[in-house]
Amino acid sequence: MADLAIIGAGPAGLAAALAAAARGVRVTLLDSAPGAGGQFYRQPAPALGARRPQALHHQWRTWERLRDGLARELRAGRVRHLTEHQVWHVEPRPAGGITLHALRGPARDEGTAHPADAVLLATGGYERVLPFPGWTLPGVVTAGGAQAMLKGGLVLPGRTVVVAGTGPLLLPVATGLAAAGARIAALVESADPRAVLREARALLPKAPEAAAYAAALLRRRVPVLARHTVVAAHGRDRLDAVTVVSLATGATRRIPCDTLAVGHGMLAHTDLAGALGCSLDGDRVRVDDEQRTDVPGVWAAGETTGVGGAALALAEGHLAGRSAAARLTGTTPDAHPAAVRARNRMRRVATALERAYAPPPDWPDRVTDDTILCRCEEVTVGAVREATDTLGAGDLRTVKLLTRAGMGWCQGRVCTPALTTLTKSPLPPTHPHLPHPIPLNTLTTPPQQPT
Repeated sequence: MADLAIIGAGPAGLAAALAAAARGVRVTLLDSAPGAGGQFYRQPAPALGARRPQALHHQWRTWERLRDGLARELRAGRVRHLTEHQVWHVEPRPAGGITLHALRGPARDEGTAHPADAVLLATGGYERVLPFPGWTLPGVVTAGGAQAMLKGGLVLPGRTVVVAGTGPLLLPVATGLAAAGARIAALVESADPRAVLREARALLPKAPEAAAYAAALLRRRVPVLARHTVVAAHGRDRLDAVTVVSLATGATRRIPCDTLAVGHGMLAHTDLAGALGCSLDGDRVRVDDEQRTDVPGVWAAGETTGVGGAALALAEGHLAGRSAAARLTGTTPDAHPAAVRARNRMRRVATALERAYAPPPDWPDRVTDDTILCRCEEVTVGAVREATDTLGAGDLRTVKLLTRAGMGWCQGRVCTPALTTLTKSPLPPTHPHLPHPIPLNTLTTPPQQPT
């Protein structure tokens, strides 16, 4: 029986695992989290005793189908689910197939190796954060981070919250926090409503969902500030207020709050795809109609091929699982027409959302020199500007060498998108280093083989 390794147990990975297992392929599903679901279907820890976890989720019935399907395949032995396995490297084997290297356990301090005949990348995406004065204060979190705290820990990040930035994630974050008891002092969205209206036809599939969120915010009388953006966070020991500016008039206002949940859209995780040599389209993995990359034996689905939400991830995962199973068992790929239509429709939605919710283009003009850009290495915006304007750095690598921006613990995950915007450099296709901090003993000790 052929072996397919799937990295990521979010919507795309789960859909792919179920589709491949149903077609005679043995699946190993690896994920860094302690349970399946990914960020979209993140579940509270069992010890918390959540009585109504469905209240925190959209599309709960879809999650139930995925959860029950996974349990069924686990009992049948067709799927093996390895939780708390952070895959940090994937490499082709000389004799054929692929080996996945992972760090196991909560501490990520035990190396393991997993051979497979093929691999499917469903590694998701991560949030883009554009720095501003005060963004490192306690009380400032990412929008997705606030949502994860609520879904996974059943805790509010604060009592009085400003949700700010741009993108469709802000609506469910604000709605979820409000429903859980937080007071939303403002929803601050930098996008121009006219830009959203221009994409109205493509966005029709999302209209009922958006209307439900808007109605929930209206019932709770949440102020919505369109074409506004946060320019500063204030506080001595922690956040106590934010300043927002109108992008139309330049007028500013100060909003008292103890929490700021901020995000400026999502970017695809492409580290492992880059390590395997997969080609990229901009900041996403390039795939064909079967979700195959241009590297034999490697498929990709979900946010790693372009950020588009759970519905798109489910369709891509299902098609990728079917294709991988067919190719591994020597049968003719059988694309599911409904899944193909859903994928194509949701890709059009994703493209429209990307156009409508682009981050403010003049962000670099508003950020001050003393603002921290790289919080790992405490590199300021002024240091980066000196590297480019005075020292003549003409590319991202030289800026990093001169300032150490992006060379800290997170390896540039947080600051690189802002750094590329500030220096007018293209986003690097992949990181030229290990995608996660690796203990030295993992590199010097032979990894454990799966039993």
